[in-house]
Amino acid sequence: MELALGKLPPEVLSKYLLGMTGAPSPDLVVPPSIGVDFGVIRRGGRRRRGRGGEGERYLIVSSDPVTGVRERVGWYAVNVSANDVATSGNRPRFIQSVILLPADATVAAVARLSREMHSTAAGLGITIVGGHTELTPGLDRPIVITTAFALASSFVTAADAREGDAVMITKGAAVEGTAICASDEARFGPGSDGTMLRRARGFYRRLSIVEEAVAAFETGRVHAMHDCTEGGVLGAVYEMSYASGLGFEVEEARIPVAAETAYVCARLGLDPLRLISSGTLLMAVERGGEEEVAAAVRAAGSRAAVIGTFRRGERALARRDGTRERVGEPPTDELWKLVGARGL
Repeated sequence: MELALGKLPPEVLSKYLLGMTGAPSPDLVVPPSIGVDFGVIRRGGRRRRGRGGEGERYLIVSSDPVTGVRERVGWYAVNVSANDVATSGNRPRFIQSVILLPADATVAAVARLSREMHSTAAGLGITIVGGHTELTPGLDRPIVITTAFALASSFVTAADAREGDAVMITKGAAVEGTAICASDEARFGPGSDGTMLRRARGFYRRLSIVEEAVAAFETGRVHAMHDCTEGGVLGAVYEMSYASGLGFEVEEARIPVAAETAYVCARLGLDPLRLISSGTLLMAVERGGEEEVAAAVRAAGSRAAVIGTFRRGERALARRDGTRERVGEPPTDELWKLVGARGL
């Protein structure tokens, strides 16, 4: 089987990785599984999921790499792992990092990266507890892997969506992808709109979902959450539905796409629904709770929209033109078109 760039397909993960977890432990509450952003370790007391249960304590852990960017690598590295932990409904408290640098890296580059990680973590209230940094042969860009931790009394996972739940997202499609793609104006050729591209580059400031995830969880109306990373909004909905054993129908017309995102994607021939979107929080919300969750998200400084429904049966995208597209497998992220063809 030939593998494509990006995440491994579910069948490969299931067959070759998910069962290879070393020694079993009764304290592992949430083991590795497809579509779930983090693992959960019990620190004492009986298992409880959802809100409440102040007496139980859990350690929530998530790791993520940053591989496809050259600028603001430290900013992205802290945010992507912090976001994954935040989808449990809890604030990340600690982070550890592995930093792999190209052989020609300079001290100035190391200092810039460490300052970015320090300031980003400090802004989120996260303590960096350690890690490893080295120059590695064969790299043409830095690769940073971060692991974030939270201590929690309760949580939700991406596997907890229920039949009939509303599919909601915050912000809009392709938040991270918009910033990454716009990072090099030369990619767009002559006649491009410089003002639009400058605004698009500023989308990196929207990358964090921590505040909106915590606020949404506190309503008690959210059954599951997921960060829309690789594969974009459509990839995240697929992963949550897969993890929860459900199908879905989402409507293209209801998915917010910012003008800057639409511009960038149109110029580069990319699908915004399949473009990496850290900064977009996906939620499965019980019916009747949509406005309460949207209000909580607004109070946290963001916005939320209902884009579809989780249900039994097939996974489908209702297109603007009235056609229906079956989503039979997780989509390959559009960003890899740039990495493979022209580089980032």
